[in-house]
Amino acid sequence: MKLTEAPRRILVIGNGIAGQTACDSLRAAGFDGDLTVVGDEPRAAYSRPALSKGLLVDGGSHALAPPTHEAAEVLGVAAVGLDVVSRRVSLDDGSDLPYDGLVIATGSRARRLGGEDSVELTLRTLDDALVLRERLAARPSVVVVGAGPLGMEIASAALSAGCRVTLVADGRPMLSHLGPCLSDAFAAAAVARGLTIVVGSAAGIDDARGVVLRDGSRVAADLLVSAIGDIPNTEWLAACGLMTGGRLEADSRGRIGPGIVAAGDVAAVPTRTGVRRIPLWSSAIEQAKVAALALLAGDEAPELDFDPYFWTEQFGLNLKATGDLPAAGEPEFLLGDSPRGPSVMRWTHDDGHGVAVAVNHRIPIPRLRRMASAGA
Repeated sequence: MKLTEAPRRILVIGNGIAGQTACDSLRAAGFDGDLTVVGDEPRAAYSRPALSKGLLVDGGSHALAPPTHEAAEVLGVAAVGLDVVSRRVSLDDGSDLPYDGLVIATGSRARRLGGEDSVELTLRTLDDALVLRERLAARPSVVVVGAGPLGMEIASAALSAGCRVTLVADGRPMLSHLGPCLSDAFAAAAVARGLTIVVGSAAGIDDARGVVLRDGSRVAADLLVSAIGDIPNTEWLAACGLMTGGRLEADSRGRIGPGIVAAGDVAAVPTRTGVRRIPLWSSAIEQAKVAALALLAGDEAPELDFDPYFWTEQFGLNLKATGDLPAAGEPEFLLGDSPRGPSVMRWTHDDGHGVAVAVNHRIPIPRLRRMASAGA
């Protein structure tokens, strides 16, 4: 791809998978200028999905392949401000860094039920995972608040560790993520493995590690873990004029402003269902590839166009899904006859797009993507 008047100093704020992918993509596209990546954690990038899918259960590896992009690393410091006129990013150690091109990839952080000083644990960083794994080893009774994929994975890991686990869910587990058919299948598998599900909306936390529900009832345990969503890390951008309606909105190439792109959990991007965040590992990678090229090639860069890929492992079920979830209605079974697997299922939409899901069945992801199309 031919580079336009390309920047010579590119600054990547965020050392997660979006930031690392942006660095790789810039080098692959021919950028040979100064490249610097800033990360608020004092360690190399790692696999966040591995924290709940492997590390909690069996100590599985969370390492990523060593980077080859030769970016200068500034780790253990966070961005606190952006001046788009002078093109400088301020850091929390009092320093600032100049740029010609900027990649915003600061991700998101765990939303907390009881505030920053509450007794609850969350799972977002490697440190979070190591603390939680150590606590689970003592086999405490556990309450998990939140019945999305992360909350269910944490509950599954806690059961595998020998804990007595209660899940507080404000509805059917993972219903808004997967749809009714798959939600019911995973809930049944969870209950069969010993999970207690309490349906209710959590209102807060009391002083004795109890979750207080909106109906006034209380669920207590030795250990409280919340998994109630995430908050984009955009506070450092509040005064720079890039935010739109309280969020960081990118165009179809990841562009935010002149010489500035964004990718990953921090950004809202155009999709078939509107401009929204897609907080998935696979989405962060694809967004970063597009954004990096846009920084170099502008309108000549490709637009973001991919089907989201999602996977989860919990309660003896391994699910891989491509396409826009949740899946409504009953599936077409391409293999097997039960949503608890082994099976491959497809839901087809009127526009020709669809969702393909494999449960407890090994299948290459490209093939699953093809199955998601109505004519596959």
